Amino acid sequence: MVNHGQGRVRMDFVIPARGLIGFHNEFVVETRGTGLAHHVFEGYERWQGEMRSRPTGSLIADRRGQTTTYALLSIQERGQLFVPPATEVYEGMIIGENPRPQDMDLNAVKPKKQTNMRSAGADHAQHLDTHRELSLEQALEFIVDDECLEVTPGHVRIRKTVLSQQLRGRERGTRKHAVEI
Repeated sequence: MVNHGQGRVRMDFVIPARGLIGFHNEFVVETRGTGLAHHVFEGYERWQGEMRSRPTGSLIADRRGQTTTYALLSIQERGQLFVPPATEVYEGMIIGENPRPQDMDLNAVKPKKQTNMRSAGADHAQHLDTHRELSLEQALEFIVDDECLEVTPGHVRIRKTVLSQQLRGRERGTRKHAVEI
């Protein structure tokens, strides 16, 4: 670490390249946009262990269909959304980030029940927050071991490697037992 005395400090680190995935956004936030990051390949090293994973879980669509504003209103209370209303989703697709470490399967295509009774301002009282659209780099930073990224010309989507909720539950159970043995 070298302090040049002009309000800038230079810090040199030797870290694995995989440690830089997800670091850039944190760095920009921590330095309030004033930091400069530069990296150069130093050489190959021995495996030094696992990297820190994200501390949050995922909000996962549990069925195929088109998202509705009504369903997303209840889901936004559970975390940050990645999809707007009227988006085609499928089982296993990640539609948001859960602030808690657990993954949560949710119905994002639930329609509002139609009745004859209406109140004058009931539909205007609720507000859907703006969704966070992930770029390719942000999506790569977000995914963990049991997730993968779909990139098409029109979309960047995140999904679970195992799409079926039942199969994910079984796989999680077998991993849990394998660790306990």
